[in-house]
Amino acid sequence: IHKTIIVPQSKFIDATKEEIRQLVWHYIEENDLANFPRPVYNRIPNFKGASAACAKVSELQVFMKAGEVKVDPDKPLEGARLVILQAQKTLLVPTPRLRTGLFNKITPPPDATKKHLHICSSSQGVKDFSVPVSLDARMKVDLVIVGSVAVSEKGFRIGKGEGYADMEYGIMASMAAVNESTVVVTVVHDCQVVEIPERLIESHDLTVDYILTPTRVIKTDCQLPKPQGIIWSKLDKEKLEKIPILKKLRTLEEQTGKDVTLGEVLAKAESSQAKKPTTQSPKAKIPDTVTSLYLGGIPPELRVSELKTMLREKGAVPLRLTWQGAQHRAFLDYTDPQAAEQALTALQDLSVKGCELQVELAKSQRKSRRGPHQSKRAQQESNTTNPEKQRSITDNKK
Repeated sequence: IHKTIIVPQSKFIDATKEEIRQLVWHYIEENDLANFPRPVYNRIPNFKGASAACAKVSELQVFMKAGEVKVDPDKPLEGARLVILQAQKTLLVPTPRLRTGLFNKITPPPDATKKHLHICSSSQGVKDFSVPVSLDARMKVDLVIVGSVAVSEKGFRIGKGEGYADMEYGIMASMAAVNESTVVVTVVHDCQVVEIPERLIESHDLTVDYILTPTRVIKTDCQLPKPQGIIWSKLDKEKLEKIPILKKLRTLEEQTGKDVTLGEVLAKAESSQAKKPTTQSPKAKIPDTVTSLYLGGIPPELRVSELKTMLREKGAVPLRLTWQGAQHRAFLDYTDPQAAEQALTALQDLSVKGCELQVELAKSQRKSRRGPHQSKRAQQESNTTNPEKQRSITDNKK
């Protein structure tokens, strides 16, 4: 029977991720839709009909061509792992909480029977019949199968809240093991397919291309991009200590010149900068003449911090960033035309949350944007008293 959660739409419009999780977990328990282990709270739910939903993996066209398939170790995905092994494809399963590495490659014994394959697809089989896969391994993952607590028909996914599926995909992206053609599938009960506001989906969140339920195969046509790697500014030292493979990846990326500043370090630096006296030294003073870029088409859910992170990753850090979120735009000030031209080149084809941003030289420069009869001090006071229209953030060039 096709089941959906019948609740007022307003509950989802203003809901947080955690509220949606609790709603789904409660519904599954109250309607006796769960299998062992129970209760399903704080888990990827193992639902009744999971085997039937997993079997639909073999109906996907991408499955026919796939060579290496990554499947999460969650109990409801056991049927998917079995399908992969029966098709004699390479099965990769993440290590629990990424404590000892990234993946284990499941290697059934020679001449394995159907019973052996069932054992290999279980959590015990993952322990007994696996070989670790290192960061240095060259692999191309064709299909990714993840569990979910909730998912929308648009492909927006909510996990149990620990972020491991997102990190695993980010690590694979850093290893070049996945790319824009890699298909991501989730397997859920029909009642787990709910409305999820797009505002909840951030740049590090993994979206899905297909949803498999006991009764349906849903192609999402999701327009939001998947993670392109690990976003270090969203991690802290504590998370790094818990996951050694992240420490190794961070060292490798730092050696290639990437910005691997952790979120807590970035927050301290910004806090320290905010506490500095407003009177700047001559060296830090913003020059009277700057060259500005116009950044348009900014999606409303994008945060200033996320934009700053993207600019750092692109090597296009401005002398000053003027944020006009209400108008879906920003201005980036650079010290000279050459610096602005280099930034313009670096930011071409910049896409954020499925929206391609408009990047071009600003029609007017900083002075004329303030207005011919308005002083710099007056403009700053205007920004302070009317933050909804414009917030200015001054970044020291690094």
